[in-house]
Amino acid sequence: MAYNDFAMDNHWLPFTPNRQFRKEPRIFTAADGMTFTTHDGREVIDGISSLWCVGAGHNRKPINEAIKKQLDTLDYATAFQASNDQAFLAAQKIAEMAPGDLNRVLFCNSGSEAADTSLKVALAYHRARGEGHRNVFIGRERGYHGVGFGGMSVGGIASNRKVYGGALLPRVDHMRFIHDAKHAFIHNTEPVWDEDPLLELEERILPLHDPSNVAAIIVEPVAGSAGWYLPPKGYLKRLREICDKHGILLIFDEVITGFGRLGTNFGADFYGVVPDMLNFAKCVTNGVIPLGGVICRDKLYDAMMKTEAPEHVIEFFHGYTYSGHPVACAAAVATLGVYKSEGLFQRAGEMGKVLGDAFHATFKGLPNVIGIRSLGLAAAVELAPIAGSPGKRAFDIYLDCFKRGALVRPAGDVIVIAPPYIVEKQHIDQLVNTLADSVKRFA
Repeated sequence: MAYNDFAMDNHWLPFTPNRQFRKEPRIFTAADGMTFTTHDGREVIDGISSLWCVGAGHNRKPINEAIKKQLDTLDYATAFQASNDQAFLAAQKIAEMAPGDLNRVLFCNSGSEAADTSLKVALAYHRARGEGHRNVFIGRERGYHGVGFGGMSVGGIASNRKVYGGALLPRVDHMRFIHDAKHAFIHNTEPVWDEDPLLELEERILPLHDPSNVAAIIVEPVAGSAGWYLPPKGYLKRLREICDKHGILLIFDEVITGFGRLGTNFGADFYGVVPDMLNFAKCVTNGVIPLGGVICRDKLYDAMMKTEAPEHVIEFFHGYTYSGHPVACAAAVATLGVYKSEGLFQRAGEMGKVLGDAFHATFKGLPNVIGIRSLGLAAAVELAPIAGSPGKRAFDIYLDCFKRGALVRPAGDVIVIAPPYIVEKQHIDQLVNTLADSVKRFA
């Protein structure tokens, strides 16, 4: 099927240079296991789990069958004033996987909605406790928390702030980013900084706003969308201590790190830190059906339930039409079952070492390579930008890899590979060698 067999005038593609795409369309028509089939009949290996989503690989029969069965049983039911059996089952299984007393699950449809939901929970929680003055949020430079106005406000992606800055939340501040040029090459380890990256938080940001006014701090355990940047050793534990000291909620955005990417259930498990809320999406359904959510500690739920309002009054005025959609929740239950029965989280950790070894052995010393980072089943190679054209080198390499049968992820001047957990060594070799050839080609 040629691309001109598709009507190209109606679909406005997200996060895509649409003008370039029209000249050189990249359209998938089928997928199975580790590979896509394109509109022109080529096979392309999925080197990015289709944007961090497809942990178990494509076209998994147990997940597909669960969706079909659910459609024939209960296709949809309202989430307001009623619910469905699959939502309760999915919430139970997710809570059982979460660390500590993260037991209360609020469902939504995406990571963006999860970010905004967690911010609303924070405000409502403090208000329920009689501290409604806590309405300052703190994010991090280059952090990504989706495209809702709340998530963009606490996020630190410059492109979002450039265009939408006039409508972002006003009482927000940002910590410094977690990258230090001294640690350009990191392989399955936590970099040790000479300085304290959280000193500014304690000595400038919190005193500026007064800690008693701060509702929550939100971070990604690993900065995924920015290009797989790893936190310094002890960073997240120290952040937890700071939040506890001042009564501030700590939110982990685990849309990328959740459900196996680091070889553990969540990044919280990997780093040994229990946040007050944990945002998830993507891999929870293997990307097959949209589903996201926020896992909250018991104390947040309990505080909202301790109200003198009559029982018919809603305690937390929030929700979505598709919160806990039965088909999405059935997909989640089946997906989590596949992960468990096949030991895919452990496998992701093991194959992550193979991927990291290949990255550091292959890319170190290549032209324009200024950094390599690997942790869990994800690795990034950072490239020197072209003067006056930031991001062009990585985008050209992305296009070249696609033509040669490998889907990689450009993020600014960084290229990321984060394959499904079913990846084999030959897949890693193909992805890394294809990317290395392109890096040399565009030197």
